[in-house]
Amino acid sequence: MALSSHDPTRCEALPAAMTAADDFKDVVPFEIRSSAEQRVPFVFNSPHSGRFYPPRFLEMSRLDKQAIRRSEDCYVEQLFGGAAALGAPLLLAHFPRAYLDVNREPWELDPRMFSDPLPSFANIRSPRVAGGLGTVPRLVGEGLDIYKTRLPLSEALSRIQGIYEPYHETLRHLLGRTQMRFGYAVLVDCHSMPASIRIGENGLRPDFIIGDRFGASAAPELTEAAIRLLAGMGYTVAYNKPYAGGFITEHYGRPARNRHAIQIEINRGLYMNERSLERRSGFDALTDDLTRFCSDLMALPDHHFRQAPPLAAE
Repeated sequence: MALSSHDPTRCEALPAAMTAADDFKDVVPFEIRSSAEQRVPFVFNSPHSGRFYPPRFLEMSRLDKQAIRRSEDCYVEQLFGGAAALGAPLLLAHFPRAYLDVNREPWELDPRMFSDPLPSFANIRSPRVAGGLGTVPRLVGEGLDIYKTRLPLSEALSRIQGIYEPYHETLRHLLGRTQMRFGYAVLVDCHSMPASIRIGENGLRPDFIIGDRFGASAAPELTEAAIRLLAGMGYTVAYNKPYAGGFITEHYGRPARNRHAIQIEINRGLYMNERSLERRSGFDALTDDLTRFCSDLMALPDHHFRQAPPLAAE
């Protein structure tokens, strides 16, 4: 399934200076961590935990080095680091979410951010764009404006073509390779959420939220197992509210095609100080719990994930 019905390389030409390439000439924008051999049909993804903030990007921003990290899923790739040792690849970003959000459509852009007209195929009216959280975000957490001035369109083009598209190509390859080898693939999209999140009339603070696009992106047995395993460890677990899964969960979760995707949100208050960004004393214990969670989730029987082929007509 293509990410977009448009080929932006045919509509716009990159300027001679590829700014995203310059920003990440010394640091790879993302990487795959894995053991020598993939042993399970699971792929883990941490798209928002990147914390390399290019100097040029910081110069463009009105925020200081601490404030600009308010949208970052701090340390999530470390919390799920045990998945690689268990035989599942972990794709993780080094670019920050404030710079580029790969959990969006490729062209969810806010025209108010740019000094040039946007291409006609850009999605300028999505709720995420309206909230300042498009592919190239306008805001970080707590509604803070990122940029001092409007950006040239070439800035968005270079980030999308230079990082967004290769990231999703890598994720597609991981899932395709996994499905070819095992007959099905399970994507676990890993995120964190502010400790201030409350749900329900009683204002319950969930420790985790499991999202499956209201049942559309994964077999129910996968979602139910994820909730059951975490609850069995003593955590409070919510389902789909307020986070049902973003673009990645929606785009890659195709249970009828034996490809499943769930999103997991971790309350940052469990493991870090949101102001100082320092890890709390419970960080290692939570990491151990999540490694056990991953192991138990991977042990689910195969038949939960294989869609039986339709019976042939007589």
